[in-house]
Amino acid sequence: MRLATVQSSTGSRLAAARDNVWIDLNATRPDLPASLREVLALGDAGLEAVREAVRSPGAAVLSAETLRFLPPVPDPRKIICIGLNYRDHAAESGAPIPREPILFSKYATALIGHEEPIVLPSVSNEVDYEAELVVVMGRRVRRISPQEGLAAVAGYTIGNDVSARDWQLKKDGKQWMVGKTFDTFAPCGPWIVTADQVGDPHRLGIRLRRNGQVMQSSNTDQMIFRVGELVSYLSQVFTLEPGDLIYTGTPPGVGFARKPPVFLKPGDVVEVEIDGLGLLRNVCVAET
Repeated sequence: MRLATVQSSTGSRLAAARDNVWIDLNATRPDLPASLREVLALGDAGLEAVREAVRSPGAAVLSAETLRFLPPVPDPRKIICIGLNYRDHAAESGAPIPREPILFSKYATALIGHEEPIVLPSVSNEVDYEAELVVVMGRRVRRISPQEGLAAVAGYTIGNDVSARDWQLKKDGKQWMVGKTFDTFAPCGPWIVTADQVGDPHRLGIRLRRNGQVMQSSNTDQMIFRVGELVSYLSQVFTLEPGDLIYTGTPPGVGFARKPPVFLKPGDVVEVEIDGLGLLRNVCVAET
C-alpha cells in the first residue's frame, strides 16, 4: 500500500493509492486522523482502517490535476541519519569501515517533498547529493532486538541527504549535523510503501541522476548495518516513535569524492529512484 500526505485544492490531505488514483482518506473516513504520523501510531488498526477506506466503493478520489506531494510524514518527532553505511562510500570518502553506526540528525525544517526546490544556501559553495533509503517507524519501541526492529518498521520511502560539504567537513570538529540540516536539505517522498509490500528492504536497486546523468547506482544489499540492526541500535539510546524517519546512508558516487568534485548548481535536476518505491525529483535553486 502507498500512503502519502498531499496538498490538494481542499488543503492538506491524507491519501492512499488505489491502482492509478489517490483516495482522500480524510473525506472517505472522517474518523481517521489527518496526520499520517497519528495514523501510524494507531498500529495495525490504523492501517486496516486505511485499507477499508481504499476498498470502499464510495471512496473520494482526489483530482490528479491539483495534487502535490508533501513530505509523507511532514511532522516527524525525529529525523535520524546514518553516515558511511555503504562500504564503497566509506572507501571513496577516505574513511575506515565503521564498527558501529555513525549517527547525526536533521531538523524537520529541512524536510521538503517531491518537486519542491532544494535551496542552495548563499553561505555554501559545496552542496552535494546523497540518495538514501528512508525507514518510517510504525511503533513506539525501546531497547529491542534487530528482529524486533525490522518488525517495527511501518514502511519505506526515498530520501536525499543533501549536504553542504564545506560546513560538514571544513568546520572545526567536522560539523556533520550543521552541514546536513540547512532548510530544504531533506527531500523525502513522494510516498511511503508499507513494509508488507516492500518485502526485503536489502534487495532494492538505488540510483541518483543529476540532469539525467547517473551519478550513483547501487543496491541496498551493500549496506553495512541493515535496517533491523539500525533500529535496534538506535533503540538502545532513545525511544523510537511512529513516524520517526531514519535515513539509512548513501552508496558511492557522491559529488565531493569525484575528481574533479561535482557540486549542485542552480537549475540542476536531482532524481532519486529506488526499485519498488518510486522516484523523488527536486530542482535546485539559488537562495535569494
